[in-house]
Amino acid sequence: MRVVIIGGGFAGYHAAKSLRKTAGEDVEVVVLNPTDYFLYLPLLPEVAAGVLDPRRVTVSIPGTLPGVRLVLGAATGVDLDARHVTYTDPEDQEHRIGYDRLVLAAGSVNKLLPIPGVAECAHGFRGVPEALYLRDHITRQVELAAAADDPAERDARCTFVVVGAGYTGTEVAAQGPAFTDALAARHPELAGQKIRWLLLDLAERVLPELGRHLGETADKVLRARGVEVLMKTSVDHADAKGVTLTNGEPVPTRTLVWCVGVRPDPLAAALGLEMAKGRLVVTEQLAVPGRDDLFACGDAAAVPDLTRPGQYTAMTAQHAVRQGRLAGRNVAASLGYGRPGTYRHHDLGFIVDLGAGAAAANPLHIPLSGLPAKALARGYHLVSMPGNRVRTATDWVLDRLTGRQTVQLGLVRSGAVPLDTDSPELPRH
Repeated sequence: MRVVIIGGGFAGYHAAKSLRKTAGEDVEVVVLNPTDYFLYLPLLPEVAAGVLDPRRVTVSIPGTLPGVRLVLGAATGVDLDARHVTYTDPEDQEHRIGYDRLVLAAGSVNKLLPIPGVAECAHGFRGVPEALYLRDHITRQVELAAAADDPAERDARCTFVVVGAGYTGTEVAAQGPAFTDALAARHPELAGQKIRWLLLDLAERVLPELGRHLGETADKVLRARGVEVLMKTSVDHADAKGVTLTNGEPVPTRTLVWCVGVRPDPLAAALGLEMAKGRLVVTEQLAVPGRDDLFACGDAAAVPDLTRPGQYTAMTAQHAVRQGRLAGRNVAASLGYGRPGTYRHHDLGFIVDLGAGAAAANPLHIPLSGLPAKALARGYHLVSMPGNRVRTATDWVLDRLTGRQTVQLGLVRSGAVPLDTDSPELPRH
């Protein structure tokens, strides 16, 4: 018997781990993923800010999931009747793999809005290539500003615009000023140069999807670091020289980071089954109604929220991890190993790491900020990561003792990280 899991993110990784543990070696477990690693996404802003080496947030799938077969590739289609998945490998070769059970854990892609110039000029923040590109790009802008004679050009290169005040955008904007200050400190030519960071969102407050305490704490930290927090404001249009805001203000800049949000991977909709808000409808057991061979979890699945009747669970890592574990268990049960379970999970609170000794948290809905929240955030991440814990902690210590490294690597060019991750020729996960 073969179980194919599409996606190696939070849901897919934990589904594979749970299934292997429950069913043992009697079932072949295959993870189809474009990379050979699980990405610990919450720490990606620290990669972009030069705090963490990118290898710290990439956990080897074959190295940490013994007995699980990794197939490198991006799924391009599913034939539900023939029970096979088509995929394209990293060298653009098309393949097909059959299955007895299929778990769709494809995750999400960037959410694009029809704003002129954004697709061409902005960059998303969904993976290691984007983080490495952004780190190089910011470093390059500061270095080019130091070499510029034109004050207007220097100002534009020292202006950084982040759109989206959710988790990712808030953390990117919070990490940014310390990084650019470290860069500028190495260039005497930039003495007295103003470096601007702007965080935009059409919402009324920072972190609108979370509690007011987290949003207010993050807002205070951002403003204290000089970030210009502009709520009820976004980008009206963009070009290579800058952006114009919805309030009419022109902002010359060479950096536009798009963190507006995500939407479910379109592979789910391509199955032709019942959907809800772009997500594949499943039961409380994470099975697709009417099909005993198909399960879904994580961002791609519309999972009934039994703690909030009539609603679906949010697209968060907290839900994805737990849904993945249950999906693995229930797939095993469908093959005769163990008993199935029902998904029910109350949010345990949220943590937002704001860099430089700051964080906001509400564990068990108890509001925390400052150093206690920071200690909790660091501890939570170390416990949650399925690998690289010692190396990650070491990087944090080195950052405090020696400062961050500020050199360009030149590994990722702009064209390699397009904002439109829904393009059929690009990896989707």
